[in-house]
Amino acid sequence: MVSVSPYRSVYKKDLLRLFDLCSPQYFALEERDDFEYYLDHEIEDYFIIRDNAILCGCGGINYPDHNEYAILSWDIIHPDFQGKGLGRKLVNHRLDHVTQKSFSKLRVRTSQFACEFYGKFGFALNEVKKDYWSDGYDLYDMFLTLEP
Repeated sequence: MVSVSPYRSVYKKDLLRLFDLCSPQYFALEERDDFEYYLDHEIEDYFIIRDNAILCGCGGINYPDHNEYAILSWDIIHPDFQGKGLGRKLVNHRLDHVTQKSFSKLRVRTSQFACEFYGKFGFALNEVKKDYWSDGYDLYDMFLTLEP
């Protein structure tokens, strides 16, 4: 059974291991410290996803002060669970969560390795910055207009 629940600090070690499993395929190794800092200092709403009690992914939402849009943050799915609908379930959970907070747009800052995934939800490409995250890891800045 697949379930989504709020992040708690007891999961930090497991999430860092997830990050390591997805590097360097999806994340530059240099980003690990940024992810750890995020877990310790920048979480607003962050969730884990389990499949039969196995922690297999995570992803968050941040809310900039200007309230123009919310931001999907640090989506990670264990390589053994990719392609099984868990990433989709985690994004849909957060879409539902964000629509309850009256935002009109949702932003994701991802890379060329995951932009197609977000495109399936209707995210449109706003800007590309080459080597933004690290050498060979480009920024794909994408937005989704939310229906009221």
